[in-house]
Amino acid sequence: MIEDKTPQRTSLSQLGEFGLISHLTQHFKINQPSTLTGIGDDAAVLDFNDKKVVISTDLLVEGVHFDLAYMPLKHLGYKAVVVNLSDICAMNAKPTQITVSIAVSNRFPLEALEELFDGIALAAKIYDVDVIGGDTTSSQKGLIISITAIGEAKEEELVYRNGAGETDLLVVTGDLGAAYMGLQVLEREKQVFQVNPNNQPDLDAYTYLIERQLKPEARKDVKELLEALDLKPTSMIDISDGLSSEIIHICKNSSKGCNLYEDKLPLDPQLINACEEFNVDSTTIAINGGEDYELLFTIKMSDFDKIKGNPNFTVIGHMAPESEGIHLITRANTKIPLKARGWNALSEE
Repeated sequence: MIEDKTPQRTSLSQLGEFGLISHLTQHFKINQPSTLTGIGDDAAVLDFNDKKVVISTDLLVEGVHFDLAYMPLKHLGYKAVVVNLSDICAMNAKPTQITVSIAVSNRFPLEALEELFDGIALAAKIYDVDVIGGDTTSSQKGLIISITAIGEAKEEELVYRNGAGETDLLVVTGDLGAAYMGLQVLEREKQVFQVNPNNQPDLDAYTYLIERQLKPEARKDVKELLEALDLKPTSMIDISDGLSSEIIHICKNSSKGCNLYEDKLPLDPQLINACEEFNVDSTTIAINGGEDYELLFTIKMSDFDKIKGNPNFTVIGHMAPESEGIHLITRANTKIPLKARGWNALSEE
């Protein structure tokens, strides 16, 4: 007897909206003390006692933010959670809950949404956040995901974009540009596949870059790292749209200038190799790439010794009076005005 290996395909219309919600959310458990009521009532109920609540929302739209030709649905679910938690981390707060809303077309069967929610559930488990609600509806075209992240912090722990001082140091976690180059590799392989579907890509040389694109991580660890060093940043932001755009955000919000040093940018060797192969400038990629989900923050110069030599942090520049402007200092010691050339969701290009 020949075994039928056709994957099961359950139409969403068989379940209906409430049946679908019940099916996809049945395994979510409540772990956070601040979650009094989660999924199952008209609204979730949270109690943060004497702490401040921080909330952030992001939309991910098929064809704009992701391409299912190379983005597995489980990875997409994971990434959708992580990019929202990153905003909570950028406030120096602890992520605690998320809501998940999706709009989906009838080309997606139940099994596809199960994959998506497997990724969401994995991220919720790893980052210890409760899934407490959301919504599902139909879409005329592709898949749309909206996640709202909620977090908590004591008032004195919160860090905003507007606190940078004129002599503060500019610090970044991790390395830069890898996620963008991972996207370039995936786009290239997609084009090769469209020409020759039998061609199997060899991606061994790009594993780190692709992982940074398909499965990024939010820097939830940084809050604890900074606490252990007895260090509170004066301003902070996450790097979602590109380093140049985020630096300009901090400068504008803090009414300061900035000098960013090209030779201080932290670059992974795999990124440098890929930039040479694609014949693109690694500095341009590191500054404008985006989707790194690292944290960019400023510290007082007197706190430099606390992070000196720490492998988690790199000092990449310093703030300046607003009148000095915002510049990149090249390896040749040339001063170039820094422009926001990172991701712009409403660009007409």
